[in-house]
Amino acid sequence: MAALTFAVARPVRVPRPKARRHVTGWAFVGPATLIVVGLSLFPAVWAFFISRAKWNGITAGVPVGWRNYQQLAHDPDMLAAARHTLLLTALFVPLSIVLGIVVAIALNQRIRLIGFYRTCIFVPYVASAAATGILASFVFNPQFGAANDVLRHLGIPQQQFLESPSQALYVIVLIALWGEVGFTTVIYLAALQDIPKELVEAATMDGAGRWRVFRHVTLPELRPVTVFAAVWQTITAVQLFDLIYTTTRGGPLNSTQTVVYYIYELAFQTQRLGYGAAAAYLLFVVTLLLTLGIIWYSRRRGSEVF
Repeated sequence: MAALTFAVARPVRVPRPKARRHVTGWAFVGPATLIVVGLSLFPAVWAFFISRAKWNGITAGVPVGWRNYQQLAHDPDMLAAARHTLLLTALFVPLSIVLGIVVAIALNQRIRLIGFYRTCIFVPYVASAAATGILASFVFNPQFGAANDVLRHLGIPQQQFLESPSQALYVIVLIALWGEVGFTTVIYLAALQDIPKELVEAATMDGAGRWRVFRHVTLPELRPVTVFAAVWQTITAVQLFDLIYTTTRGGPLNSTQTVVYYIYELAFQTQRLGYGAAAAYLLFVVTLLLTLGIIWYSRRRGSEVF
């Protein structure tokens, strides 16, 4: 009877509202966290250990320390791929930003069918990059491509485009711009619509023309967006793979072989997984340094966005 009385009189613990909120929150984010850890963090850590070994994916790996990283510094193919990647990035990033601003200003006007025009600009960005590459291969085909048909009607000599070692990389940049300008256009269009109209009206009343308003009012207001676009497009250019895979596959004569495509060849064609993992980690470090450099420069100029 005493035991029964004790059991009845014992206070019942009620979960605290704060603890209940934590449990509910983790119930929602837990599966996503497991996916991120399982598909991103764990493979990244495992790849670091692979980069310090000689491994073909089948037999047991042989630890080699930092030898793979040392060999990368003297690998002529890696150096050539780095030059191609740097040239592609140096062309793609500024052009995508400039074209994004120009197209965004054009689409910020009050004209008929403006919604249709905005949709047409954004469609190439949401389309598959692999499909874009396959379509571009037909357009720039030297024998029956539409690009040479246009040149023929204009009286310009036909070009080899993707089959020319001196032209292929520039054509890749052009195709990448066609697919990515929609992204920069959308973010710049949103930024333009967020600029206070009072600033533009005040500058106009002070006698500033369109060019001076654009230079002294619009561009300063777009600086944070420009920093974000520069970082995003730099990462996109450095990691460009699917477009090259579906068009040139690094050719002709390795003229379009970028670092990411070279890593793919090392890991999945020559089965040098350790060496390929070292190249991937080196690419990660370079991308991180480029991103931090852009952010540091933007903060020095007073355009903080991160």
